[in-house]
Amino acid sequence: MTSAKDQQSPEAQKYNVVGTRPIRHDGVDKVIGAAKFGADTQLSGMLHGKVLRSPYAHANIKGIDTSKAEALPGVTAVITSKDFPIIRNVTIDLAEGGSRLLAEHIMAADRARYKGHAVAAVSATSPHIAEEALGLIEVNYEVLKPVLSVQEAMKPDAPVLYDDLTTYFKIERFARGEDTGEKGNIASHIQHKLGDIEKGFNEADVIVEREFTTQTVHQGYIEPHASTATWAGDGRLTIWTCTQGAFAIRSSCAAILDIPESRIRVVPTEIGGGFGAKATTYLEPVAAMLSKKSGRPVKVIMSRKDVFEGTGPASASHMKTKIGATKAGKVTAAQLCIAFDAGAFPGSPVGGATLCATGPYNIENLLVDGYDVVTNRQKVQAYRAPGQPQGSFSVEPVIDELAEKLGIDPMEFRLMNAVKAGDRQPNGVPHPVFGVKELEEAMRDHPHYQTPLVGPNQGRGASVGYRWQGGQASSVTIAVNNNGTINLISGSVDIGGTRTSIAMQAAEVLGISADDVSPAVADTDGVGYTANTGGSRTTFDTGYAAVQAAEEIKRLMTKRAAIVFEVDEDQITFEGGQFMCASTEDTISFKDLAGQLMRTGGPVSCSMSTVSPGIGPIIAGNLVDVEVDPETGKVDVLRYTAFLDVGTAIHPAYVEGQIQGGTVQGIGWALNEGYVYDENGAMLNSSFLDYRMPTTLDVPMIDTVLIEVPNPRHPFGVRGVGEAPIIPPLSALAIAVSNAIGVKMNSLPLTPDVVLEALESKGP
Repeated sequence: MTSAKDQQSPEAQKYNVVGTRPIRHDGVDKVIGAAKFGADTQLSGMLHGKVLRSPYAHANIKGIDTSKAEALPGVTAVITSKDFPIIRNVTIDLAEGGSRLLAEHIMAADRARYKGHAVAAVSATSPHIAEEALGLIEVNYEVLKPVLSVQEAMKPDAPVLYDDLTTYFKIERFARGEDTGEKGNIASHIQHKLGDIEKGFNEADVIVEREFTTQTVHQGYIEPHASTATWAGDGRLTIWTCTQGAFAIRSSCAAILDIPESRIRVVPTEIGGGFGAKATTYLEPVAAMLSKKSGRPVKVIMSRKDVFEGTGPASASHMKTKIGATKAGKVTAAQLCIAFDAGAFPGSPVGGATLCATGPYNIENLLVDGYDVVTNRQKVQAYRAPGQPQGSFSVEPVIDELAEKLGIDPMEFRLMNAVKAGDRQPNGVPHPVFGVKELEEAMRDHPHYQTPLVGPNQGRGASVGYRWQGGQASSVTIAVNNNGTINLISGSVDIGGTRTSIAMQAAEVLGISADDVSPAVADTDGVGYTANTGGSRTTFDTGYAAVQAAEEIKRLMTKRAAIVFEVDEDQITFEGGQFMCASTEDTISFKDLAGQLMRTGGPVSCSMSTVSPGIGPIIAGNLVDVEVDPETGKVDVLRYTAFLDVGTAIHPAYVEGQIQGGTVQGIGWALNEGYVYDENGAMLNSSFLDYRMPTTLDVPMIDTVLIEVPNPRHPFGVRGVGEAPIIPPLSALAIAVSNAIGVKMNSLPLTPDVVLEALESKGP
């Protein structure tokens, strides 16, 4: 247990638990190997499932012959799209599109839309027999020309991938918008507009225009997807799965399988990383249908190749930016055109890019257009601050270049144009209070920024990244034990230490230690509805629910204290874990009172469901020094400092870990990572041997600076910390390499060949 004197900041000193660094509640199980992950599920009579995936990026499925596979001894079931009722005859409108599209993502119906698209699945008594059976399934393909990039898909003469796809125009990223009737590969067009863009550029003395591209990247979670399902004789379906949201899986499976949600129980296992990519449905309906058909439990586990080829990465992008400023250093106008690769089905995070790309800056005249574009690649999914790293990359290098042309220090230029409370976001909504000024001043004044570079071929990059975080519903149940400890059950899957961060907030309210809280994650039958663990919302939203539940527990315990002291409730006060009687000044601790529950009225517990008030904006910043080898093009990261407005750090060690982890992922995105496809749409680097993620040898220690500007929307000032750290690295590294070699870098990743090509473009 860490004492209050070890807390991160003076702001947190007023708390006893919040701001300390207790041992994480799940640590022991994970250290000793007792934690159960998705693939660890074992049930009596369990079968093994395997999925057959399309070898073509774009092909009509003319027919599937499963007879030979079905005849193989040990095979218990073979399924295709025809086994899913929703594909045959039902379409239900869901928030992320119709359930027909969801189902076709799970298993191709008439057309395979990317290499790796599931077309059939088998269950068998062993995984080896299931694997053999896949080779016996005969699929008759009519191979079609694939469309493999945003630029190609947006051409007027591009092959149209959906006969019935029309562009929806919208001004709110989560709204459906209006159907324009325009057919093509653009699923949606989102637009934000402020002021008079023409007037703004006319007022500018300096205008910079740049064009940027990023590649498809993988989230890099270590645990492959794994799901086990048993469809009982009474029609009840139980699913064990590694997911970021058990209730989301329940809803999707209900739609795809055409059964009521009340008939489905989803049990979340421990999760070995997700970063947004495990918030969607892949294997669960497949395992369920195999179980229904075979009459036994079925477990399906993805191989690493399956993960790369059959799940959703982060979007590739193509972006054009134009920003103008006066000689005095005021940004007068900005115009952005952002196109995101959605992959095979509509639904990229381009809305996040359009809202947040210019977020750190007060720009009165602004026009941002975002396009969601379908291609014959894997359907993209969320990845830590979805859309915002790419969006920031389209703006920050331009901001740096404007500062350079105006002869203004880059951080001073950012401060001169920084947003403040009341300034409008691109969607017109005023900004609330957050720590953009405090963070940028800390960056400017930090020794890292003030220390000169010492060697040749070195460069420094400074970048800030903005994220708007919404909130969703969460549920928590608290029960008081007779020894003064509490059990805390939530519906939020723990992927970043949230059991502890939620427990700490409840402990703070009740005046007990974090060690006195036993937090657990319940399945969908064991707790009220709780949205996904994602969007950096869990410590805020589920913590908010835990605070409300703890306050109710405190109220109920106050009644019991009044019974013990034989006074009215209004005579009882509570502070620091002690109940006090105002008239007698007698006290009783929370723990001692818990020992008297059974003789004062019985057990004390409560359940609380809350709808989030919304988290608000987050600002992150990076300083990075690099050295470029002019002979090989290799970029070495010499020094890295990451800054973040964390609101109030509930558990500072967790916060630091989130910052460092997100930063390293951003470094990989900027320098090494990207899916490589051949001309037919086949991924050529579908393993960690070929997909180049950073290792400890590639990055220095990531120094962290926690800026604490308490969030007024939360009782303890919490903001979210998991998403924003990945935003600035793309821009910071591109700027640093540009400064090192004297060539503006516009395309990521900055692999040695890209850097060498840039160096060669300078000439001798």
